[in-house]
Amino acid sequence: MELRDAIVARRMVRAFEPRSVDPAVIDELCDLARRAPSAGNTSAVQFLVLDEPGQVARYWDVTLPAERRDGFRWPGLVAAPALVVVATRPDAYLERYAEADKAATGRGAGPERWPVPYWWVDAGAAIEHLLLGAVDAGLGACLFGAFDHEPAVAAAFGVPDGWRLVGTVALGHPAPSPPGRSAGRRPPAGDPLVHRGRWADSDHQ
Repeated sequence: MELRDAIVARRMVRAFEPRSVDPAVIDELCDLARRAPSAGNTSAVQFLVLDEPGQVARYWDVTLPAERRDGFRWPGLVAAPALVVVATRPDAYLERYAEADKAATGRGAGPERWPVPYWWVDAGAAIEHLLLGAVDAGLGACLFGAFDHEPAVAAAFGVPDGWRLVGTVALGHPAPSPPGRSAGRRPPAGDPLVHRGRWADSDHQ
């Protein structure tokens, strides 16, 4: 599949068939994800793969207990046979930017020296690689946030201190499902996406 085709075809899939995904395919997707850009080549984004039924069930028990599932809008999401939890370690960026070739930036002094925290940016880039790789592999994928469940998920799966959970990508073979509430949302009419040369006041009211 051409890259452009994968980008255009990508959708958030919220219902999955129960059949498993080949672990080798998941490994390949994680390898694609790790090749995303990384500030200073810090390479501090890692992946917790849950692809055994007991592991997946444990994740949902922690984040969506059985007594709350009756009203869950996306029951097919819980059927995903594999989950990839994406994590980043902010301190790794401080350590990297304290090294000799980066020390002059001052970014190693603390997170407050990063107007844009690139640990989140790099994790987002890795996630997009993962999502596009899933399309290329003929799989569906859905990214959802850790939200208030981050400490519980980290504890349940032994995530070391210092690592932040950015979100989880559900992977599997797509099953039919209704479109999400945001599927039809479009940018406001007349709101430009691209500004050439200057972001003029008249461009954005």
